[in-house]
Amino acid sequence: MRVVVTGGAGFIGSHLTDRLLNEGHQVGVIDDLSSGRREQVSDQARFYEVSVASEWVGRVIARERPQVIFHLAAQIDVRKSVSDPLHDAEVNVLGTVQLLGAAARAGVARVVFMSSGGAVYGDTEVVPTPESHPLRPASPYGAAKVAGEAYLTAFATSFGLEAAVLRPGNVYGPRQDPHGEAGVVAIVSSLLLAGRAPVINGDGRQTRDYVFVDDVVEAALRLLQGPLGQYNVGTCRETAVVEVVAELSRAVSELRPGGDPPPNPRHGPAKDGEQRRSCLDCSLAASRLDWRAQVALPEGLRSTVAYFADRGPGYL
Repeated sequence: MRVVVTGGAGFIGSHLTDRLLNEGHQVGVIDDLSSGRREQVSDQARFYEVSVASEWVGRVIARERPQVIFHLAAQIDVRKSVSDPLHDAEVNVLGTVQLLGAAARAGVARVVFMSSGGAVYGDTEVVPTPESHPLRPASPYGAAKVAGEAYLTAFATSFGLEAAVLRPGNVYGPRQDPHGEAGVVAIVSSLLLAGRAPVINGDGRQTRDYVFVDDVVEAALRLLQGPLGQYNVGTCRETAVVEVVAELSRAVSELRPGGDPPPNPRHGPAKDGEQRRSCLDCSLAASRLDWRAQVALPEGLRSTVAYFADRGPGYL
C-alpha cells in the first residue's frame, strides 16, 4: 500500500514509518524538521522536508498519490500554544486544512488524524473518559486538535474521504524529545541520567494515562483498513507524576554502578490551568479494532531509560 506519514521524522511518526516499511508498505515522509530528526527516518522511505502549512505539501501528495495518509505533523507543545496561539493555529489548523485539501485533490482514500486524548477533553466528569464525552479543550493546542477533527469530518462529508481519528493518552518511549517542554518521561529520564534533580509541578499527584509508543503505532496500523471512527488509545489506568518519577529513578539506579540512586526530585509551583486527572476509556478500540495496550508502565519506562542511556551525554 502507498502511505504518507506527516511528521514522520518525529517521535511517534518515525516509529510508525518503521513499522509500515517493515510490513512492506511504500512510505513517503513529510516533515519540516522543526522538532523531528532526519536521522530517525529510514533510508527506505522517501523524505520531503516540507511543512504541512506550506503550499508545497500539495505537490508532494500529488507526486506520492498515497492511498492512506497518517497525519501526525503538529506543533506539539501545549505551553507554546498558550504563548503563541497564532503559530499553533497556523501549523495545527491551517496545516491540517492544507493537507486535507491536497488529499481530496489527489484522490486519497483515507486520512488517519492523530489527535490528543488529554487535550481535547479537558477536565472531565467521567474518568476513565469515553469518546462520547463533550470536548472541552483548555489550551489553544487542544482547540486546534478539536478543529482538526472537525475539518476532517467536513472533508469526509464534502469530498468522500474516509476519516479516522486516534486520541492517544500521554505517549512515551524511545526517540521522545528530552529537550522540550512536553514529554515528562523523556525530560525526567534525561535529567536523572545526567545526575540532575527533576522539578515536579505542584504536589505531583496529577494523573495521566501513559501509553507506550509501540502500542500507539499498533493502534494506528489497525486503521490502515479497519473500521472508521474516533478512538481513545491508552491504558485505562491513571498514574500520578510522582509515581512515574519514582519508577524512572529506580530504572536509572539499576543502570548505575552499585545501584546508586539519582538525585531526589524537587517540587516547584503548580502550573496554572493544568489538568488534575486524565485517563482514557479505550473499550471502543478494544471492541472494534481488537486493540489493547500491551506494554506495562514499568517495562516501558525501563525501555525508555535504556534508550537514552545508550545514546550518552551528547544526545541528552
